[in-house]
Amino acid sequence: MAGHTENSITVDAPLDLVWDMTNDIENWPQLFSEYASLEVLSREGDSTTFRLTMHPDDNGKVWSWVSERTVDRRNRTVRARRVETGPFAHMNIVWEYTQLPDGVRMRWVQDFAMKPDAPVDDAWMTDNINRNSRTQMALIRDRIEQVARDRRTAPVAPR
Repeated sequence: MAGHTENSITVDAPLDLVWDMTNDIENWPQLFSEYASLEVLSREGDSTTFRLTMHPDDNGKVWSWVSERTVDRRNRTVRARRVETGPFAHMNIVWEYTQLPDGVRMRWVQDFAMKPDAPVDDAWMTDNINRNSRTQMALIRDRIEQVARDRRTAPVAPR
């Protein structure tokens, strides 16, 4: 068995703003509530390899891993994979951005499998990722929509 999740949310903001804010990975610790830090390890073309570190969990354990992320702005997609897989046999993520009449639909698809000796199984991790994705997506939506509102109401400087 393997794990698979699909979650989406509509953000009432311009596509460029949604794309720019969610792909500014150096700012992820301010965008996501779960990440304590992000360190870019290398960049090559549209691909970035980085270390992501979470805030301590309920048991005080700090999780950290290396991922590679490749953006394709023209097709409004991002593909990522864990390079250091930790308890996962593999973890692949696709982000898709679709312009809709009422905003931008941001969709995350995650395909993964837990290692046989992992502390949790695929079903547990599927539930965990679904629950966490919904929480993080709502937070990200709210933060982006606030920036969009602030930009709409910002006074224009006289020329």
